[in-house]
Amino acid sequence: MSDHTPHTTRHSGDPATGTDTVSTHAHSPILMAAYQCGPGMGSVSQIGWEWFIRTAKRRSVTLITHSRNRAAIEGQGTLPEQAEVLYVDTEWFAGPLYRLARKAFPHSEHGVFLVSSLDYFVFDALALRTLRRLQPHRQWTALHIVTPVTLAAPSRLHKLGLPVVWGPLNCGLHSPAGFETLLRHERPWLIRLRELPRLLDGLMGSTRHTRVLLTATQATRQAVPARHQVRCHAMLENGVDLSRFIAAPWPPAPSAGTPLKVLFVGRMIALKGVTLLLRAVAQLVEQGQAVELTLVGDGPEQANWVAEANALGIAGQTRFTGALPMQAVAAEMRACHVFCLPSIRESGGAVLLEAMASGRPVVAIAHGGPAELVDGHVGCAIAPTDPDDVIAQLVQALADVARQPSVWARKGQMGRQRVLAHHDWEQKISAAQGIYASLHA
Repeated sequence: MSDHTPHTTRHSGDPATGTDTVSTHAHSPILMAAYQCGPGMGSVSQIGWEWFIRTAKRRSVTLITHSRNRAAIEGQGTLPEQAEVLYVDTEWFAGPLYRLARKAFPHSEHGVFLVSSLDYFVFDALALRTLRRLQPHRQWTALHIVTPVTLAAPSRLHKLGLPVVWGPLNCGLHSPAGFETLLRHERPWLIRLRELPRLLDGLMGSTRHTRVLLTATQATRQAVPARHQVRCHAMLENGVDLSRFIAAPWPPAPSAGTPLKVLFVGRMIALKGVTLLLRAVAQLVEQGQAVELTLVGDGPEQANWVAEANALGIAGQTRFTGALPMQAVAAEMRACHVFCLPSIRESGGAVLLEAMASGRPVVAIAHGGPAELVDGHVGCAIAPTDPDDVIAQLVQALADVARQPSVWARKGQMGRQRVLAHHDWEQKISAAQGIYASLHA
């Protein structure tokens, strides 16, 4: 919109949304800011959506988000009665910026992301202007900034004078040494640019004026200035929709006639480490192990990895599906024996939780988020030593799945139990209600 005035949408109630739980909280509406928010729009946008829609079933919520999320949000149909959505349009700036970034960094998705992220600061400024106009007519008692999930996106919304909850944040992770060749398209100077917004944070006062900082990992907590860490509260940024990711019996155990079914789900970008998994599968096939590798997702590296599978002679054992809707992803998880995420730098790991919820053991590199989710009880955590050693560890772990299927089936069951105990979205939203209440204690 040329005047940068946001669209406002209010939604009527629907008995099917579960809004009968809201009445006891209607006196305490909150404001939620989520630059990225929308179902099926990527992992961070999904986080924003889950926080909004699940919170709105419990209490009155005003969401302020980017206009690009409108189609996905309104495509969900009727939202809870106490949900209000404000849309801020910055496409006049974001569109040209994205096209410039694509030209400047044609081979670096990370570079494109970093440059395009500058749009967030325009969004934040317009959101503050909008909310200041509306605040006299609202009764918000707290502000929760949900996305982006990084300290590199400081906000000025604390200027509204509301007590602020920020997060869960998941940032501060660096690449392990020894994998520079695989990440050759990432520009080191661009990675160092991530420090600049933290300088802005010092000027803008986001961290200083935040009452509760929700931090997903130890790396994130350490990225918070030491004087503010006392206000950190540990909370993983991801949860699992247990209505979608349902445990199912293992497929028939791998044998001479039944291949070991290995699954990967994620963006086809270099840091996901799929090349390591392809080489491990090639070695397993050379050893006589029947394998069926399914890779779900798309991205700039997909064509290269298809070519690599052909060059390694495992095209017949490898299936690239492209991106799939969530229900199809859940079905793929139920169909596999083991889920593998060979990411070199993975801050979160929502897909690991989804595999665990499906009752499948998981194999991942023990760096970042996966290091805090995966252990020998639910799968195998692989040390991030160097590419050759990681491949050898992948071969060993996957061969062990085929050799001891009952042991790995139990690992899958343990993973399911861990998700039920700690990573259900509803448990996370319940914990947040207590945090909101503590702001006024």
